[in-house]
Amino acid sequence: MKQQTAAATAAPNTTGLGNSLKQRQLTMMGLGSAIGAGLFLGSGEGIMMAGPAVLISYLVAGTLIILVMWALGEMAAANPNSGAFSVYAEKAMGTVAGATVGWLWWLQLVVVIAAEALGAAHLLVTIWPVLPAWALTLIFMVVFTIVNLTSVKNYGEFEFWFALLKVSAIVLFLAFGIALLLGIIPGAASPGLDNLFSHGGFAPTGMAGIASALFVVAFAFGGTEIVAVAAAETINPERSVAVAVRTVVWRILVFYVGSIFIIAVVLPWTSEALLSPFAGVLNVAGLPWAGTVITLVAVAALLSALNANLYGASRMIYSLAERAQAPRIFSSTNARFVPVAAVAVSVAFGFVTVVWELLYPDTVLKVLLNLVGSTCLIIWGSALLSQFILRRRADRDGTALPLRMRGFPWLTLAGLVLLLAIFAVGFSDPAGRGQLLSTFSLVAAIAILSKVSHKRQQSSAAERS
Repeated sequence: MKQQTAAATAAPNTTGLGNSLKQRQLTMMGLGSAIGAGLFLGSGEGIMMAGPAVLISYLVAGTLIILVMWALGEMAAANPNSGAFSVYAEKAMGTVAGATVGWLWWLQLVVVIAAEALGAAHLLVTIWPVLPAWALTLIFMVVFTIVNLTSVKNYGEFEFWFALLKVSAIVLFLAFGIALLLGIIPGAASPGLDNLFSHGGFAPTGMAGIASALFVVAFAFGGTEIVAVAAAETINPERSVAVAVRTVVWRILVFYVGSIFIIAVVLPWTSEALLSPFAGVLNVAGLPWAGTVITLVAVAALLSALNANLYGASRMIYSLAERAQAPRIFSSTNARFVPVAAVAVSVAFGFVTVVWELLYPDTVLKVLLNLVGSTCLIIWGSALLSQFILRRRADRDGTALPLRMRGFPWLTLAGLVLLLAIFAVGFSDPAGRGQLLSTFSLVAAIAILSKVSHKRQQSSAAERS
């Protein structure tokens, strides 16, 4: 993207929220939401599906998220709004489309918040079994509800340092991994590059494995879009969004692709150590305490993502309420510009899962993860479609934009083609097909309800007039 040299300036914050988030906090929020247990604990799953060729899956999915973030960056700089892609979908495709996207993302985050609290609790119990998982989940939910009820400035600072912890852990892992490959760690022999081509070759499961891993990998990149939501409460959103988008994109690619490369080189794709891949690599490097450390880092990663996603969920339903697409109470803010009711309703499901976990231990987390499905792909698709429509409209009308996505319309269309390819891959796999059908059914249900609600509002308005 490039900056418009005309006299265009960033749109001011026109909501009842504050605008005290700093650019560094915005950047860390994007990283904090995207880098979670999917990288620390789930990256081994992709390697077991595709072997070292999972790197291709990560590069394809990484390319897609770059294009999505560029598209969101262009729209967020021109119109920083807590509803982000929901507002952009409404402007591009109508009220029902905007409401559908907004409610879909909110529901996704509500489920993810509960899953992250439970996941962090289950991980912590494995190394610190002092409290049961349900009690730890309750503690996490209470703590992060309080954090999100403070001023957005304090929340942003909290998330900055929380995200910085796990980013630092990844940097240290990359350093240890490179040292291991170079053979400069005392007592640990370098594995060389043999594991990339041994054990059946670079792509031992062929294109089918790469395709199956692609669906899993694409979901792992979910969360970066929160940058567009937070832009509404950021100082100088035009500059902050531009810097955050560039920084988040390349850092995520380096962290993900770099980490996966080291894991694939050090551990054979058939190794059981891939169940906890980071710990497996550090154990090869002669660091037996690695399992405990990585578990603690993964807990921090989950809690950081919980914190960021709770923020995102509360701001989305706040925006929906502002646009009369949710109960009006959720658009109220307190003296610190915090939408208290929006925060409360966004964490309510998380507290329900505490009781659920108490009654049915060790079953809730799997159910929640299956509910999330492939909703992030729908959000990404809506962002690309919205940017395509709004950019063409702006170019036609001669509207100056603070940021302009390069290579338009071809890069936007390339992103849509990549997204369609991932959907096609998902439908070719029975498990992926089930998730996609569930997601499409959910989208259809939300769209129908949004259409009915919109018609009722129009009828009421007509009667009043």
